[in-house]
Amino acid sequence: MNNTKRLVISALMLALCLVLPFFTGQIPEIGNMLLPMHLPVLLAGFVVGGPSAMLVGAVAPLLRSVIWGMPPMFPKAIGMAFELAAYGLVTGIVYRKSKKDTKATYISLLCAMVAGRIVWGVVSFVLYGIMGNVLTIEIFMAEAFLNAIPGIAVQLVLIPVLVSALKKTNVIK
Repeated sequence: MNNTKRLVISALMLALCLVLPFFTGQIPEIGNMLLPMHLPVLLAGFVVGGPSAMLVGAVAPLLRSVIWGMPPMFPKAIGMAFELAAYGLVTGIVYRKSKKDTKATYISLLCAMVAGRIVWGVVSFVLYGIMGNVLTIEIFMAEAFLNAIPGIAVQLVLIPVLVSALKKTNVIK
């Protein structure tokens, strides 16, 4: 993929990150469950590769926080920036080193989801510590996994379908 095409697709994914949360009605509880900003970042990992998707993931929550105040910059947007950057990078790297079949799509997706949540946990532990709070294992598990089950399910269903469709149109090679 040439640089211009990569830049345009990355910009499109960033725009989707900014717009998709409006479909959750700006209700944080719904957004926390459906994870709308995660979808374009994960998809970017498959389409434009890890480094570009990492930038999309790092910028999206920070830019959205600056423009609309959601998510709140500290600690939410900062933690999300690291998490989404890890999603994009890991998805892209794992997929590029694979056979690029359906199994590879799921493996890339699962590796990215686990890595991103671990990164979010470490960053959140530090940020909450700065605030004088503690991120316990119970809070981490609830925030990273239990509350996110609907969004994880959407990602595991929707992303492989989109990747397959994009492969058929030669957007993903």
